[in-house]
Amino acid sequence: MAESTPAASALPRVRALASQVADQIAAGEVVERPASIVKELVENSLDAGAKHVRVTVAGGGIDEITVTDDGHGIHADDLPLALTRHATSKISEARDLFGVPSLGFRGEALASVASVARVKLTSRTADDSAAHFLEVHGGATVDQGPCAHPQGTQVQVKDLFYNTPARRKFLKTERTELARIEQVLRRLSLAHMDVGFNLEFDGKKRGINLTPAKINQRLKEILSPSFVAESVLIDEQNEDYRLHGWVGEPSHHRRQADQQFFYVNGRAINDKVVGHAVRQAYRDVMFHGRHPVFILFLELPPEMVDVNVHPTKHEVRFRDTRRVHDFIFASLHRALRDLRPSSGDSYTGDNAQPSFTTTQPALQMAPAPQQSGFKLTTDPEADSPAPLTPAGLAQMIAEHDPSAQDETPPLGYAIAQLHGVYVLAQNAQGLVIVDMHAAHERITYEKLKTQAQSTEIPRQPLLVPLALDVSVAEAQLVEDMQAELQTSGLVIQRAGPQAITVQEVPALLSLKVVPQLVEALLADLSEIGTSSEVERAQFDLLASVACHGSVRANRHLSLLEMNALLREMEQTENAGLCNHGRPTYFFQSMDQLDKLFYRGQ
Repeated sequence: MAESTPAASALPRVRALASQVADQIAAGEVVERPASIVKELVENSLDAGAKHVRVTVAGGGIDEITVTDDGHGIHADDLPLALTRHATSKISEARDLFGVPSLGFRGEALASVASVARVKLTSRTADDSAAHFLEVHGGATVDQGPCAHPQGTQVQVKDLFYNTPARRKFLKTERTELARIEQVLRRLSLAHMDVGFNLEFDGKKRGINLTPAKINQRLKEILSPSFVAESVLIDEQNEDYRLHGWVGEPSHHRRQADQQFFYVNGRAINDKVVGHAVRQAYRDVMFHGRHPVFILFLELPPEMVDVNVHPTKHEVRFRDTRRVHDFIFASLHRALRDLRPSSGDSYTGDNAQPSFTTTQPALQMAPAPQQSGFKLTTDPEADSPAPLTPAGLAQMIAEHDPSAQDETPPLGYAIAQLHGVYVLAQNAQGLVIVDMHAAHERITYEKLKTQAQSTEIPRQPLLVPLALDVSVAEAQLVEDMQAELQTSGLVIQRAGPQAITVQEVPALLSLKVVPQLVEALLADLSEIGTSSEVERAQFDLLASVACHGSVRANRHLSLLEMNALLREMEQTENAGLCNHGRPTYFFQSMDQLDKLFYRGQ
């Protein structure tokens, strides 16, 4: 007996959703939490030319959010339209999407908020004799008319998700939601330093009370005074690309990546390509498990970036992803590698950190003396340094570097060795303490890197090719990117729909690391269009060689050897940190030393 088929009437039919339901579904893409509402409303204020934005919240933003600005306002006749989906003053036709100059443009934010909360929109333009308001609950208008209000706009949002209680259950505690709102305002304030921002919650002043300020003042308020003191200004341009902002010195790092701000044409974004480029730039100087601090602005032609990727506008898509990645990496790498030891800065106490400066003509020192005896050796049988009196030090300086009588090098001249581990030197300002192993490790590592990069990567053919299973997309990638792979020292062939074979590998690498290396390389090529995984693996090996080939603790150095080490440091890239990210030296000024001994008090 044949099975009976379900009745036609039992099959689900396609039907159009009610407009209110559709609006609530769409609102979920824009209104994730109170902080996302603050972001959208404040961005509208900035697009309106506001010079001061005030945000007040109650109940972590769940009970109430009010954003008030002094921008150009909204015309009274446009208030109902402003709360309608896909209504905007920022663009008018599809081609405008290829060059969006404003922060907002989708025309979804106000409508999305109005569909899941009770919203009151009040605004007045310079030409209006009075302000007008419009109040909407869950998308339905409940009241409107004239009112008293200065020029600008105020958006009041109450009872968030009152008509979708299931959404409220996924929100965090009031403290957490408030912290997210603070982070949004901090991020926006760094891109608009000429605008004042205030945040109040539950009738109390919050930590954000920013008046239009000078750049350094804004950086101190949002990040910290130490960031201003320990950051490097960067401004690089390559044709129509420009990268400018501030990057923290490698010694200024954090446990979390919570102070990393990146903007594309003034828009704050989170992007994997950008993150990868920054990590690559810091890879040899950042201590393990720590994160750099930076504020960077990338400017490029609007048509080279698509900002219409996601309703929240946190993501963008670059037309030339690889060029963007390489430009950011090269710019940051140049800024970091030009950090050299200097004698101008001072640090003290538990917060003491290496002193850096960008290389400038005024800080250039004379070439290190070339006498045959003035070279660092690693001979473990070398004699221990003899005690040296101040007069003997002066005589040694005069004999080996006459020019130093007039100008002392940044790291000064060695005076002693402490427990066979640290080199003590004096410069014009005070005392320099050098970890001789860490310093020599960085010097050796940079030399090995230079040698490795000056020649083509030597390859080693495999007697038995290594077969690997991959996805169809990865197998196709191998077939399409043969040139890039061979440049990395790898010869890989496609062996089937989901199979590849590794024919040749860089001679320096162990065969054991090749499967993981190929996996990481293909992931980078797929996502970014470029990869440095092979170079990274080679550099890791060179770092190990440098570590084992550098002077060890309890190796006694002569004064000439110690001075040779100091001169090498002054000429070496990234000399303030070893390749593990540990400091190579610390500096104490005479004033700091005097305070320790209460001299002059």
